[in-house]
Amino acid sequence: MIMEIAIEVKNLNISYKELKAYSIKKMLFSHGKSKAEPFHALKDVSFSISKGEIWGIIGKNGSGKSTLLNAIAGIFAPDSGTIDLHGNSVSLLSIGVGFQKNLTGRENIILGGLLLGFTQKYIEEKMQEIIDFSELGHFIDKPVRTYSSGMYSKLAFSITATLETDIILIDEVLSVGDEHFKKKSSARMKNLISNDDRTVLMVSHSLSTLKKLCDQIMWVDGGKIKMIGQPEIILDLYEKYMQ
Repeated sequence: MIMEIAIEVKNLNISYKELKAYSIKKMLFSHGKSKAEPFHALKDVSFSISKGEIWGIIGKNGSGKSTLLNAIAGIFAPDSGTIDLHGNSVSLLSIGVGFQKNLTGRENIILGGLLLGFTQKYIEEKMQEIIDFSELGHFIDKPVRTYSSGMYSKLAFSITATLETDIILIDEVLSVGDEHFKKKSSARMKNLISNDDRTVLMVSHSLSTLKKLCDQIMWVDGGKIKMIGQPEIILDLYEKYMQ
Protein backbone atom coordinates (compact mmCIF):
# COMPACT_ATOMS: atom_id res chain seq x y z
CA MET A 1 0.00 0.00 0.00
CA ILE A 2 1.44 3.39 -1.04
CA MET A 3 1.18 5.95 1.77
CA GLU A 4 -0.02 9.43 0.85
CA ILE A 5 2.57 12.10 1.68
CA ALA A 6 1.34 15.06 3.77
CA ILE A 7 4.60 16.95 4.46
CA GLU A 8 7.67 16.83 2.22
CA VAL A 9 10.76 18.86 3.12
CA LYS A 10 13.80 18.86 0.84
CA ASN A 11 17.24 20.42 1.46
CA LEU A 12 15.80 23.12 3.75
CA ASN A 13 18.19 25.87 4.86
CA ILE A 14 17.26 28.82 7.08
CA SER A 15 19.58 31.39 8.58
CA TYR A 16 19.10 34.76 10.24
CA LYS A 17 21.25 37.59 11.52
CA GLU A 18 22.37 37.31 15.13
CA LEU A 19 23.26 40.61 16.83
CA LYS A 20 26.32 40.52 19.06
CA ALA A 21 26.37 42.41 22.37
CA TYR A 22 27.45 45.95 21.67
CA SER A 23 28.08 48.88 24.03
CA ILE A 24 26.28 52.20 23.51
CA LYS A 25 29.65 53.95 23.20
CA LYS A 26 30.82 51.61 20.42
CA MET A 27 27.48 51.92 18.66
CA LEU A 28 27.71 55.75 18.69
CA PHE A 29 31.21 55.72 17.24
CA SER A 30 30.18 53.21 14.56
CA HIS A 31 27.33 55.54 13.50
CA GLY A 32 24.60 53.27 14.87
CA LYS A 33 25.74 50.20 12.94
CA SER A 34 25.92 46.97 14.90
CA LYS A 35 27.65 43.77 13.93
CA ALA A 36 25.34 41.00 12.81
CA GLU A 37 26.55 37.52 12.03
CA PRO A 38 24.46 34.86 10.23
CA PHE A 39 23.14 32.06 12.42
CA HIS A 40 22.35 28.88 10.50
CA ALA A 41 19.19 27.62 12.23
CA LEU A 42 18.49 24.74 9.79
CA LYS A 43 21.06 23.06 7.55
CA ASP A 44 20.05 20.89 4.60
CA VAL A 45 17.05 19.30 6.35
CA SER A 46 15.09 16.67 4.38
CA PHE A 47 12.25 14.32 5.42
CA SER A 48 8.71 13.31 4.48
CA ILE A 49 5.71 12.48 6.68
CA SER A 50 2.80 10.32 5.54
CA LYS A 51 -0.80 11.44 6.00
CA GLY A 52 -2.15 10.50 9.44
CA GLU A 53 1.25 10.03 11.07
CA ILE A 54 2.23 11.62 14.38
CA TRP A 55 5.85 12.72 14.61
CA GLY A 56 7.70 14.18 17.56
CA ILE A 57 10.74 16.45 17.36
CA ILE A 58 13.38 16.42 20.09
CA GLY A 59 16.61 18.31 20.58
CA LYS A 60 18.38 20.73 22.88
CA ASN A 61 17.23 24.34 23.13
CA GLY A 62 18.43 26.25 20.06
CA SER A 63 18.70 23.15 17.89
CA GLY A 64 16.18 24.42 15.29
CA LYS A 65 12.95 22.68 16.37
CA SER A 66 10.72 25.76 16.55
CA THR A 67 12.31 27.25 13.43
CA LEU A 68 11.33 24.10 11.53
CA LEU A 69 7.69 24.29 12.71
CA ASN A 70 7.52 28.00 11.84
CA ALA A 71 8.89 27.26 8.36
CA ILE A 72 6.32 24.51 7.73
CA ALA A 73 3.58 26.87 8.97
CA GLY A 74 4.74 29.47 6.44
CA ILE A 75 5.89 32.01 9.05
CA PHE A 76 9.60 31.72 8.16
CA ALA A 77 10.74 31.70 4.54
CA PRO A 78 13.52 29.25 3.58
CA ASP A 79 16.83 30.59 2.26
CA SER A 80 16.89 27.51 0.03
CA GLY A 81 15.13 24.18 -0.25
CA THR A 82 11.41 23.38 -0.49
CA ILE A 83 8.43 22.60 1.75
CA ASP A 84 5.51 20.85 0.04
CA LEU A 85 2.30 20.29 2.04
CA HIS A 86 0.60 18.59 -0.93
CA GLY A 87 -2.46 20.83 -0.73
CA ASN A 88 -3.07 20.24 2.98
CA SER A 89 -4.17 23.03 5.31
CA VAL A 90 -1.85 23.67 8.27
CA SER A 91 -2.06 25.38 11.66
CA LEU A 92 0.56 26.06 14.31
CA LEU A 93 -0.33 25.82 17.99
CA SER A 94 2.29 27.90 19.75
CA ILE A 95 1.56 30.38 22.51
CA GLY A 96 4.47 32.48 21.25
CA VAL A 97 2.80 33.07 17.88
CA GLY A 98 1.04 36.39 18.35
CA PHE A 99 -2.25 38.09 17.85
CA GLN A 100 -2.78 41.67 16.73
CA LYS A 101 -2.69 43.22 20.21
CA ASN A 102 -4.97 46.20 19.43
CA LEU A 103 -7.70 44.02 17.89
CA THR A 104 -10.33 42.31 20.02
CA GLY A 105 -10.38 38.57 20.63
CA ARG A 106 -13.30 38.24 18.20
CA GLU A 107 -11.42 40.17 15.49
CA ASN A 108 -8.34 38.02 16.06
CA ILE A 109 -10.42 34.87 15.59
CA ILE A 110 -11.51 36.15 12.16
CA LEU A 111 -7.99 37.25 11.22
CA GLY A 112 -6.43 34.00 12.46
CA GLY A 113 -8.99 31.91 10.58
CA LEU A 114 -8.46 33.84 7.34
CA LEU A 115 -4.69 33.35 7.65
CA LEU A 116 -5.30 29.61 8.05
CA GLY A 117 -7.17 29.68 4.72
CA PHE A 118 -10.76 29.40 5.99
CA THR A 119 -13.59 31.52 4.57
CA GLN A 120 -15.09 34.27 6.70
CA LYS A 121 -18.47 32.50 6.48
CA TYR A 122 -17.00 29.29 7.94
CA ILE A 123 -15.15 31.22 10.69
CA GLU A 124 -18.33 33.04 11.68
CA GLU A 125 -20.19 29.71 11.80
CA LYS A 126 -17.52 28.43 14.22
CA MET A 127 -17.23 31.71 16.15
CA GLN A 128 -19.53 30.87 19.09
CA GLU A 129 -17.94 27.42 19.49
CA ILE A 130 -14.50 29.04 19.75
CA ILE A 131 -15.74 31.66 22.23
CA ASP A 132 -17.52 29.05 24.38
CA PHE A 133 -14.46 26.79 24.45
CA SER A 134 -12.16 29.70 25.38
CA GLU A 135 -14.37 30.67 28.35
CA LEU A 136 -13.41 34.33 27.81
CA GLY A 137 -16.99 35.64 28.09
CA HIS A 138 -17.30 39.41 27.54
CA PHE A 139 -13.50 39.71 27.25
CA ILE A 140 -13.82 38.36 23.70
CA ASP A 141 -14.75 41.92 22.64
CA LYS A 142 -11.86 43.56 24.52
CA PRO A 143 -8.46 44.25 22.91
CA VAL A 144 -6.05 41.31 23.27
CA ARG A 145 -3.48 43.68 24.87
CA THR A 146 -5.73 43.70 27.97
CA TYR A 147 -5.57 39.88 28.30
CA SER A 148 -3.58 38.00 30.90
CA SER A 149 -1.16 35.35 29.60
CA GLY A 150 -3.71 32.68 30.58
CA MET A 151 -6.49 34.33 28.58
CA TYR A 152 -4.14 34.78 25.63
CA SER A 153 -3.23 31.08 25.62
CA LYS A 154 -6.86 30.01 25.99
CA LEU A 155 -7.83 31.99 22.89
CA ALA A 156 -4.87 30.68 20.87
CA PHE A 157 -5.68 27.10 21.81
CA SER A 158 -9.42 27.48 21.14
CA ILE A 159 -8.87 28.79 17.59
CA THR A 160 -6.53 25.94 16.60
CA ALA A 161 -8.61 23.29 18.36
CA THR A 162 -11.88 24.40 16.70
CA LEU A 163 -10.77 25.44 13.19
CA GLU A 164 -9.40 21.99 12.41
CA THR A 165 -6.73 21.73 9.72
CA ASP A 166 -5.27 18.68 7.92
CA ILE A 167 -1.87 19.24 9.56
CA ILE A 168 -1.39 20.43 13.14
CA LEU A 169 2.00 21.66 14.31
CA ILE A 170 2.38 21.76 18.11
CA ASP A 171 5.18 23.70 19.78
CA GLU A 172 5.36 22.67 23.45
CA VAL A 173 1.61 23.19 23.94
CA LEU A 174 -0.58 20.19 24.68
CA SER A 175 -2.71 21.78 27.38
CA VAL A 176 -3.04 25.35 28.67
CA GLY A 177 -4.76 27.47 31.31
CA ASP A 178 -5.94 26.64 34.81
CA GLU A 179 -6.51 23.05 35.98
CA HIS A 180 -10.09 22.91 34.68
CA PHE A 181 -9.09 24.25 31.26
CA LYS A 182 -5.98 22.04 31.15
CA LYS A 183 -8.12 18.91 31.45
CA LYS A 184 -10.50 20.18 28.77
CA SER A 185 -7.74 21.27 26.37
CA SER A 186 -5.77 18.06 26.91
CA ALA A 187 -8.86 15.98 26.07
CA ARG A 188 -9.53 18.08 22.94
CA MET A 189 -5.92 17.78 21.80
CA LYS A 190 -5.94 13.98 22.23
CA ASN A 191 -9.14 13.86 20.18
CA LEU A 192 -7.58 15.96 17.40
CA ILE A 193 -4.39 13.89 17.35
CA SER A 194 -6.24 10.57 17.26
CA ASN A 195 -7.97 11.41 13.95
CA ASP A 196 -6.45 8.97 11.43
CA ASP A 197 -6.60 11.54 8.61
CA ARG A 198 -4.80 14.28 10.56
CA THR A 199 -1.02 14.65 10.41
CA VAL A 200 0.69 15.93 13.54
CA LEU A 201 4.22 17.23 14.08
CA MET A 202 4.99 18.18 17.68
CA VAL A 203 7.88 19.61 19.65
CA SER A 204 7.96 18.61 23.31
CA HIS A 205 10.43 18.15 26.14
CA SER A 206 8.09 15.56 27.68
CA LEU A 207 9.65 12.31 26.45
CA SER A 208 6.91 10.22 28.07
CA THR A 209 4.25 12.13 26.10
CA LEU A 210 6.16 11.63 22.84
CA LYS A 211 6.69 7.93 23.55
CA LYS A 212 2.96 7.50 24.18
CA LEU A 213 1.66 9.49 21.18
CA CYS A 214 4.18 9.37 18.33
CA ASP A 215 4.75 6.99 15.42
CA GLN A 216 8.21 8.43 14.66
CA ILE A 217 10.73 10.70 16.40
CA MET A 218 13.02 13.17 14.66
CA TRP A 219 16.13 14.18 16.63
CA VAL A 220 17.42 17.61 15.59
CA ASP A 221 20.86 18.77 16.70
CA GLY A 222 22.64 21.96 15.64
CA GLY A 223 20.13 22.60 12.86
CA LYS A 224 20.62 19.14 11.30
CA ILE A 225 18.68 15.89 11.53
CA LYS A 226 20.70 13.57 13.70
CA MET A 227 18.32 10.62 13.60
CA ILE A 228 14.76 9.55 12.69
CA GLY A 229 13.19 6.35 13.97
CA GLN A 230 10.90 4.52 16.36
CA PRO A 231 10.12 6.40 19.60
CA GLU A 232 11.50 3.74 21.99
CA ILE A 233 14.88 3.59 20.23
CA ILE A 234 15.42 7.32 19.53
CA LEU A 235 14.14 8.55 22.90
CA ASP A 236 16.32 6.09 24.82
CA LEU A 237 19.38 7.20 22.85
CA TYR A 238 18.48 10.85 23.40
CA GLU A 239 18.06 10.36 27.16
CA LYS A 240 21.51 8.77 27.39
CA TYR A 241 22.97 11.55 25.26
CA MET A 242 21.47 14.28 27.48
CA GLN A 243 22.80 12.62 30.63
